[in-house]
Amino acid sequence: MKSVISSKTLINRRTLLAMIPLSDRTIYNLELRGEFPRRIVLTCRNVAWDLAEVEQWIEKRKSASIQAIRPGNMISGKW
Repeated sequence: MKSVISSKTLINRRTLLAMIPLSDRTIYNLELRGEFPRRIVLTCRNVAWDLAEVEQWIEKRKSASIQAIRPGNMISGKW
């Protein structure tokens, strides 16, 4: 039986915010809605994110054909 050890690279909040130009609160809200990788709680005062998951999220956003819609803008002639 062969054992496979998986290695994950974790990034801290500062590194995440350098990669993703969103506020802490926006990232937290995206996490709650399941639209962003979940943070990993390391200690009561320290969290991290899986770098591969964050990079995958970025790639999905880059390839998405859907544009962000600002509140109050019209969609297909509808308010």
